[in-house]
Amino acid sequence: MIDADLLRDLTPQVLGVLVRRGADFAAAEDAVQDALVEAVRRWPDAAPDDAKGWLVTVAWRKFLDAHRAASSRALREIKVSLEPSPGPTEQSDDTLLLLSRCCHPALSPSSAVALTLRAVGGLTTAQIARAFLVPEATMAQRISRAKRTLSGARFEEPGDVRAVLHVLYLIFNEGFTGAVDLSAEAILLTRQLVAAVPDDAEAAGLLALMLLHHARRGARFDDAGAIVVLADQDRSRWDTALIAEGVALLQGALARDALGEYQAQAAIAALHDDAASAEETDWPQILQWYDELVRLAPGNPAVALNRAVAVGHVDGPLAGLRLVEALDAALPRRDAVAAYLHERAGNRERAARLYVVAADAAPSAAERAHLLKQAARLAPR
Repeated sequence: MIDADLLRDLTPQVLGVLVRRGADFAAAEDAVQDALVEAVRRWPDAAPDDAKGWLVTVAWRKFLDAHRAASSRALREIKVSLEPSPGPTEQSDDTLLLLSRCCHPALSPSSAVALTLRAVGGLTTAQIARAFLVPEATMAQRISRAKRTLSGARFEEPGDVRAVLHVLYLIFNEGFTGAVDLSAEAILLTRQLVAAVPDDAEAAGLLALMLLHHARRGARFDDAGAIVVLADQDRSRWDTALIAEGVALLQGALARDALGEYQAQAAIAALHDDAASAEETDWPQILQWYDELVRLAPGNPAVALNRAVAVGHVDGPLAGLRLVEALDAALPRRDAVAAYLHERAGNRERAARLYVVAADAAPSAAERAHLLKQAARLAPR
């Protein structure tokens, strides 16, 4: 029986080869899909020894045939200008090229995320739509618009790795939303990126950050589906293997002496993961890393809000509150952080009121229920 996982792994690689040869993105994807249909038909028992080479050959032929049907003149131009040069080009890793095209600056973040999951992640349009809780037709239109935006563009060289990292970070932050675990998909894609650019410290830092956060996934919700905050999580349910891998990646990245935002965030996550209990958390060192993060990402309000929590633990809740009050009142989760710090300062009634305000703006039903539970716990009886 044909190996579906093998086809999923090979699909972005084959697509990358066609794109590097100069095929239009949408046409290349159509040709690869046609080649996959041929593979299912011709590989009834097992894949050939060089499955990737077979798919590249068939997909390229499908691409040329499509152009032949449209225009013989265009076909001659393609054969002359795009015929692959001699040498081991089929063995090269086109993951970075394909990722950077899907994360092209001309695309909106939402379009880049959708196209990356479709072309590189191998997810179906229906799976992506379910993950983002939108109709399949809506997601199909989004992906089609992204392909049209890239139509006619020639991609010989990879683009900006930083743009790719940002899109992968966005995918990871969508998290687990149902049938598709986007955090796991982001980790898979980031592993591919790290393999393509093994000397990039920030790529390794991002993968470390993802692993260190994903390691806590099993403890984030109780049996009833309610949120369990970090301080209250059962740390025996954390994935120690993922933590160890994340720490090793982070140490290797930091050793390259090219500090970036993702490495700093990973260092903060590692300090939380290293604490045997909430009381043993090394907040002074976490605050130092937040200071580095502010230097690396000046003006980022989310970083400023999280730093206020660290200040609240190191210098006292009132010091943290002063920082929170200086931030934009519309900043997401600002009221929740203020409520937390007021509670630590002993202002229970003020904290309860702020938890209710924060619940009204919560982005999910689970978070809203959690905030209302905190408000009820603190409200005067």
